[in-house]
Amino acid sequence: MYELIPAADGPQYDEEAERRFVEEWPEFIFHDEGVTPYRDRRVQYFPDWEFYLVSDERLIGGCWGVPIAWDGTVGDLPGGFTDSLARSVTSYEQGVVPNTFVLMAAAVRSDEQGQGHAGRVITAVRERAIARGLGQVIAPVRPTLKSSYPLTPIETFMHWTRDDGLPLDPWLRTHVRLGATLLAPAPASQTMTGTVADWEKWTKMLFPSTGTYTIPAGLTTLTIDREADLGTYVEPNVWMRHA
Repeated sequence: MYELIPAADGPQYDEEAERRFVEEWPEFIFHDEGVTPYRDRRVQYFPDWEFYLVSDERLIGGCWGVPIAWDGTVGDLPGGFTDSLARSVTSYEQGVVPNTFVLMAAAVRSDEQGQGHAGRVITAVRERAIARGLGQVIAPVRPTLKSSYPLTPIETFMHWTRDDGLPLDPWLRTHVRLGATLLAPAPASQTMTGTVADWEKWTKMLFPSTGTYTIPAGLTTLTIDREADLGTYVEPNVWMRHA
């Protein structure tokens, strides 16, 4: 039996969750300085929007999200992951009533993948959001297969399909199978910056000269400026709507 529980009710899973779920993401994803001003306030304001999926007291997966106000149009969508976080925090502080849940991230431990658990996590949190009055559920989705096509614009990649009409990307496909629809590209969902040494550490690559590089797990390219000692990576996502 699977159960979605608030992370606050399962502190015994915190250490394992941090270890297992962090390993599912590339190191550079944790260096978006745009989220820093909002990270602690998000945890303070929305502790009940972070969850663990457990089965027989075994940690299976986890997810978290934020509530925002959204008018339902593409034009009013946040810019992506970072902008969603900023909107949720600032709107809360301004007393804006939310009507939409943004699923920011979902993960399944590596030794439990391929068994439909991602669908269980997404379905459970979607139902929880709707039951609590957030009738719109959207997500800035990170398409996992995009790293194999870093030179292809996200606007093109998001519409690639298989012969059965489902998205070529497996993570987009998971969402579609759960009833989600493609909304719009989010070409600048997150921006990660660091020194050249930082990027060489994060990617385990060398960047001998100024230029544009493809990097492991990168959905697009990394721009290196040796003179400025700066690497800049702007990650694209795909906006999807669940409810």
